[in-house]
Amino acid sequence: MADVSVLEVLLHGEPIGTLTNVGGDRTLFAFTESYTKSWARPTLSLGFKDQFGELITDHRPTQTKLMPFFSNLLPEAQLRTYLADLVGVNPEREFFLLWALGADLPGSVTIRPIQGQSWLPIPNSKNADSDTSQENALRFSLAGVQLKFSAIQEASGGLTIPATGSGGSWILKFPDQRFAGVPENEFSMMVLARMIGMDIPFVDLIDVAEIGNLPPNIDQITGQALAIERFDRLSDGTTVHIEDFAQIFRVYPGDKYKKANYRNIATVIGAEGTTADIVEFIRRLTFNTLIGNADMHLKNWSLIYPDRRTAALAPGYDFVSTIAFLKDTGAALNFSRTRRFSQFSEDELAHLASGAMLPRKLVLDTAKETTDLFLQIWSGERSHLPLSKATIKAIDAHIKTIPLATPS
Repeated sequence: MADVSVLEVLLHGEPIGTLTNVGGDRTLFAFTESYTKSWARPTLSLGFKDQFGELITDHRPTQTKLMPFFSNLLPEAQLRTYLADLVGVNPEREFFLLWALGADLPGSVTIRPIQGQSWLPIPNSKNADSDTSQENALRFSLAGVQLKFSAIQEASGGLTIPATGSGGSWILKFPDQRFAGVPENEFSMMVLARMIGMDIPFVDLIDVAEIGNLPPNIDQITGQALAIERFDRLSDGTTVHIEDFAQIFRVYPGDKYKKANYRNIATVIGAEGTTADIVEFIRRLTFNTLIGNADMHLKNWSLIYPDRRTAALAPGYDFVSTIAFLKDTGAALNFSRTRRFSQFSEDELAHLASGAMLPRKLVLDTAKETTDLFLQIWSGERSHLPLSKATIKAIDAHIKTIPLATPS
């Protein structure tokens, strides 16, 4: 293998930069001159802007890991290990993983070898000469921890996993082997959120046996999978750019529970978005507190760029009542001063509003309205959702611990 390998970074199909592996797993990122000089350039990430809104062009080399923006495009945990095994590379060697996955990443970023360079053997790889390994890797191209795939809708209405892993307008999330009923739980929470008025993509439950073109070994999984319509793909196949808040704050996936809090997220939304975005953020924060979602970390909040330049809060995703599986007493991040669910009060929200420079009345009124709607809709719908009695009982008990839901 050559000492230097170069990957081209494209945004909306246009080259904007390069990732260069210079040997020893050291990688350099650089924007193209045309991108840096364009006043009408599309936004890649708020994390590439300084405090004055100017593009940051001086980037330090990284060792083994890519810089946080690109590292956050890759799968995590068991999904990463599974993928790395297919390609025959150490899961920490992110340059080569991104090379394998670059055809269908979240948002409008794609990665390709420069000048059409083909997949190269990886040093010290147990199957470095296997072209099929790289092709199979493309079937696992979505960031996250849970086993998931891109999928396309057939004319008959069913969903199938494309052979190349790219081009799908749906995400399929498979049953969790550790916890029973995760897809049903997430489906129910997403449906409830939409009923309250939140911006939620279309979701459905589908029997795993009805999904076409399942990869080897995956067809042994049984039960219900969650199908989610991708909001970063339009009906004509056009991509819409998105980025999560780990990318915005330049935080590695392993630190997604650290380095920032919900007040920090609110500050960015207040500065970059609209009043409607602020309202939507407070709705989601309140809702996920009420259902006991202790996993709304930095990667579970995203911005979207419908016009390619201006940020807006992306539709909601990964709404799960985690207290149904683990007895968590706190959120994934601090609200403002605390992460304890039992301290999610008007006073804590007022502190968040003040620190994020958001209108206090708007924040408190939105939280109260969301709470009232949730209590009303939950009471009427909980028995009609595909939830276990234990899950319903856990949420009912949890609600009673939230000050906002039990005012004195």
